[in-house]
Amino acid sequence: MRILVVEDEKNLREQLVTALQKKGYSVDAAADGQEGLYYGNEFPYDVAIIDLGLPKLNGIDLIRALRGEQRNFPILVLTARAQWQDKVAGLEAGADDYVVKPFVMEEVLARLNALIRRSAGHARPVLEIGPIVLDTASQSVTVNGAAIELTTYEYKVLEYLMLRPGEVVSKTVLTEHIYAQDFDRDSNTLEVFVGRLRRKLDPDNVLKPIETLRGRGYRFALEA
Repeated sequence: MRILVVEDEKNLREQLVTALQKKGYSVDAAADGQEGLYYGNEFPYDVAIIDLGLPKLNGIDLIRALRGEQRNFPILVLTARAQWQDKVAGLEAGADDYVVKPFVMEEVLARLNALIRRSAGHARPVLEIGPIVLDTASQSVTVNGAAIELTTYEYKVLEYLMLRPGEVVSKTVLTEHIYAQDFDRDSNTLEVFVGRLRRKLDPDNVLKPIETLRGRGYRFALEA
């Protein structure tokens, strides 16, 4: 999953980026509202974290501008303002949730996880499709009750596809959502990840959970 962080306080921005990357997210970071608007309009995100007190373009105006450009990814607001009016203003501008500073990082991670799930139509943290169970909170995967060890990028691919069962996801879209903007991407790497996933999830080639649609992309083919 790819996340945009827009926070002007350098130490906090770096803390957020580090914590998110440790959880396997691909992260792009901006230090002001104008830079955040550029990133938000140029790249596809699964969720954004936006501080309200930004220079050049404040958080409220940034959210309004993104929503005005039909950028519909979920937005989590960070605010040092405890007044209810500021929280309401963020939500009315188009944000989906908020956290008041100072915050505990685990709360931010849990709220992001919930926003990503709900935007894909899943209320529960556990995705169970056929014999494959993916826990988005613990980032663990089992098949018929047996734990499967995945690399970070294998997990990212599987999570993105399982959040959209039956949907055809192009290689371009999948690549954009699992890598950060400045990552050096190899067009063949995604095929390697999918191939390894198939072998780990379905060593006997019975389930066939991930379909390749030539010229179109991939699809998680199992039904819940």
